[in-house]
Amino acid sequence: MGAMQRKRSGRFQPVSFRRRPLTLIISAAVEAIEGVVALGFGLYIGWETIVGKPLDLASAIGVAVLALLGGLGMLAVARGLMRAERWGRSPAVVTQLFALFLAWNMIQSQQQWYGVPLAVGAIVALVALLSGPTTAALFDEESHEDAENS
Repeated sequence: MGAMQRKRSGRFQPVSFRRRPLTLIISAAVEAIEGVVALGFGLYIGWETIVGKPLDLASAIGVAVLALLGGLGMLAVARGLMRAERWGRSPAVVTQLFALFLAWNMIQSQQQWYGVPLAVGAIVALVALLSGPTTAALFDEESHEDAENS
């Protein structure tokens, strides 16, 4: 089925944004914010690699490319969540678990100003992603339709 459509009564209708639970919107917003930050970090590292003198050029390019690709991926996942696509939840959960690991390492290395907000955002996103309303919005609607069609 199309990304913005659900089958109802034999016809396709767009999914309404008003029916999105707040938990799904929160998790998509956190994922999007993290994606924008990752893109900004990748652009910054890329710029510094071009105009500066990195100690290791290959590593600097690698970090910049990974940050850019990761940011784009997170934005794609956030878009999928806002569109209530089932596939968006799994990569979002993996992203938040990775963010918790990264936040823990930042806090341990005396970078609390970065680690604590990242940890809070990851925990908020995980709770929102794994909550009942999000699960119902992503999965229950289709299982009810399958039961009706059987």
